[in-house]
Amino acid sequence: MNYQIHPDAIKENLVPDTLTKQQIGAVYATEADLLNIALFGVTAQQWRNENSTLQGNSATTLICIS
Repeated sequence: MNYQIHPDAIKENLVPDTLTKQQIGAVYATEADLLNIALFGVTAQQWRNENSTLQGNSATTLICIS
């Protein structure tokens, strides 16, 4: 449920109607990276590069993050 708040806020406040689908995707990715840096100190790509042997988050971890 909390996950949907972020994309909705981006759509309502940061995505003008004049952008292409590719540009819209870049806006969402930039905002996701901003949150990852604020929360974890790294972008998702940096985390993946540094932790390539680890699996994704468990449901429990995602609930805690929320």
